[in-house]
Amino acid sequence: MDPINIIAAIILFVSMTANWSGAKKGLKTSITKVVEKPDTFLQKTPPTVSSIILIMIILGFFGIGTISIADNQYQMERVAGLICFAVFSWFQVTAYRSLGDSYAPDIVILKNHKLQTKGVYRFIRHPQYLGQVLSDLGAGIALLSYIVIPMVLLIELPLFIMRAYSEEKILTNYFKEEYKSYKKKSGFILPFIG
Repeated sequence: MDPINIIAAIILFVSMTANWSGAKKGLKTSITKVVEKPDTFLQKTPPTVSSIILIMIILGFFGIGTISIADNQYQMERVAGLICFAVFSWFQVTAYRSLGDSYAPDIVILKNHKLQTKGVYRFIRHPQYLGQVLSDLGAGIALLSYIVIPMVLLIELPLFIMRAYSEEKILTNYFKEEYKSYKKKSGFILPFIG
């Protein structure tokens, strides 16, 4: 197996292990402590698309759905993709963990929900989505996947933007002026933008 694919597989394993504890905790809290949960396709569709992309990334480790390359062809691009994958996988884990008890896998308001405005949330209101999209894109580039890259850009990115707007509505309704003030000081998905 290609060394970049091996390193990408290790990064994926480490980030999935780190995310597992947050996801397990979030599942437990979201089942027992939900105050408000909008009924929208954005609850399940973006995570389902991300799961399909994850499967395509795993298949890419074995050369399925990837461009065949000669030795050292596109090496710089692949290394840049690998670095992006590593950095934004860590970024996503950091975003989820900093939510603490307010983390949930769905668009919800939980009992005792706290607005997170520290850490990466100080600059970006939806860093988990930025981390997901850029880590998936980085993995796609590292693997030279002709399936992952278009799926991320054409399906996952627009869905996560729509999901973030849905979260904005529910958070504005719940936190009112506190959230409006926070919006003025932070970027939507990118720092300093909207």
